[in-house]
Amino acid sequence: MATKSRLVTHMEELRSHLAGEWFTGNGKAATLVNPSTEEALAQTSTDGADFGKALAFARNTGGPALAELTFAQRGELLRAMSKAIHAQRDPLIEAGMANGGNTRGDAKFDIDGAIGTLAYYADLGKELGDSRLLVDGDGVQLGRSPRFWGEHVSVSRRGVAVHINAFNFPAWGMAEKAACALLAGMPVLSKPGTSTALLAYRIVQLFVDQKLLPAGAFSFVAGSAGNLVELLDGQDVLAFTGSGDTAATLRAMQGVVSRSVRVNVEADSLNAAVLGPDAAVGSETYNLFIKDVARDATQKTGQKCTAIRRVFAPESVVDQVRDELAARLEAVVVGSPGSEGVTMGPVATAAQLRDVRAGIERLAGEGELVTGKGKLEPVGAPAGKGYFVAPTLVRASASAKAVHAHEVFGPVATLIPFSGKAADASELVRRGGGAW
Repeated sequence: MATKSRLVTHMEELRSHLAGEWFTGNGKAATLVNPSTEEALAQTSTDGADFGKALAFARNTGGPALAELTFAQRGELLRAMSKAIHAQRDPLIEAGMANGGNTRGDAKFDIDGAIGTLAYYADLGKELGDSRLLVDGDGVQLGRSPRFWGEHVSVSRRGVAVHINAFNFPAWGMAEKAACALLAGMPVLSKPGTSTALLAYRIVQLFVDQKLLPAGAFSFVAGSAGNLVELLDGQDVLAFTGSGDTAATLRAMQGVVSRSVRVNVEADSLNAAVLGPDAAVGSETYNLFIKDVARDATQKTGQKCTAIRRVFAPESVVDQVRDELAARLEAVVVGSPGSEGVTMGPVATAAQLRDVRAGIERLAGEGELVTGKGKLEPVGAPAGKGYFVAPTLVRASASAKAVHAHEVFGPVATLIPFSGKAADASELVRRGGGAW
């Protein structure tokens, strides 16, 4: 019997935390929804936000405060952040289920990733000890006299680490970027993907309410970034996770180029799994391959940058691989994460659903649709509601262009036969820029 989950049931207003204060926008708000029911959960706006003031406060207040701390002391800040998230783990899991469409296991994957990453960098800070700079290599005598001596050291930049994060990992994605920057002594301005920002907002509330960080060390944007990127200067850094098209736009912005703002991008991928010709059917390696590909295609509803998109198998066993993968994918129970027995939830947004369906159509146009053909009836979801898509396997030839061109960001994988020679498989992987 389906059971209703204890998820968010009232409209909530998400605020930004800028220049040391909570801020509520005064313009048209973006609406966050439960992707299983399409019920509105929260609204947020950044209209009227003074991002110039926020950046200045972070640079002039947060930066110096962090610079005064040793690596060990910064590490203890990270440890406190990790413990704060862990103490509220269950309520945060429910927020991830409500706004992200995650199963409980997938929500834990995100939140525990944040907890563990912050704890790891806390340990690294302890290991680096009571220093505020890093010595890079041995010193070098620069002249005839040992009095003329040179040594490279790394020190904190005097800007802000601006993080524009993706919708799929609102907890882990925020924590892994923030941990590096804060340990390095740089204040952070974090902007989650608006559509799933509820979880990140709840986490930042913990940090602010418990006063875990110096003023200005951590800022938060709940909603549109407005003109934020154009206000960055040469001491700031910009880290972006999302689509390759958006990344290209950010890199080309006038302010970024003219002021030489450092940009780091994690964008589209076409990861591959290759079954070696020496992995006999039924062997431990073969069984692990089948299990991992099926799990990877459906974990987080396929919405993760490390998901396997292309599956290469020797021609001699490709039919068996197809059948075994299909059986596992067809056994996945799709539905509302709050319902009993569900093992995969919806994709996060209506736009994601449209993109995934269009991607499946492109792939199927050059191959055979193996799974995902029948009518989908999600468990526990209102009739006709929710952004659900079935786990989908497409079989295609190595010459299919769509397979190597663009990632379909959902529970979708393509099975491709190869000759059985490692060199041929390697060439196919390189064709899409994917990884083994």
